[in-house]
Amino acid sequence: MNEPELPPDGRPVDVYLNLLRIRMASEDYETLLDVVRPVLRAIDEHQLPALDFALEDSQQEGLPQVVRDEAALVIATAVTGRLDNKVIELHVDEGTNPIRVVTDADTAADPVRLGEIAEYIRERRRLDDELRGIAEVSGLPTDL
Repeated sequence: MNEPELPPDGRPVDVYLNLLRIRMASEDYETLLDVVRPVLRAIDEHQLPALDFALEDSQQEGLPQVVRDEAALVIATAVTGRLDNKVIELHVDEGTNPIRVVTDADTAADPVRLGEIAEYIRERRRLDDELRGIAEVSGLPTDL
């Protein structure tokens, strides 16, 4: 959907949520709203220190993967204003489960760019492990 197709004062995230309301089961949609409301409120109030959202806590609560994916897409739509976001799986490290990331449709279809993203994630994990080691040796908390 391009911008001219949006209602005159409609935000892309509102359009996307309306589409989900029609497409999802009522119970799943209400669960989705419970997950995304605080984040959308923070975005509206410009109170987000970073654009790095993790839904791992919701996985522990038994949130279905489809709801988690849609929550990630709702948040991405709110942040980017784009309706063409996709959830993709990247195999970052051998022996570990793939990770799910949200990106735009063009990037999702570009294997070179996906490789660059996977490399960035590998490097970030390496740095996190290094910082955890330094914190542990220094007697500092290691929950980065």
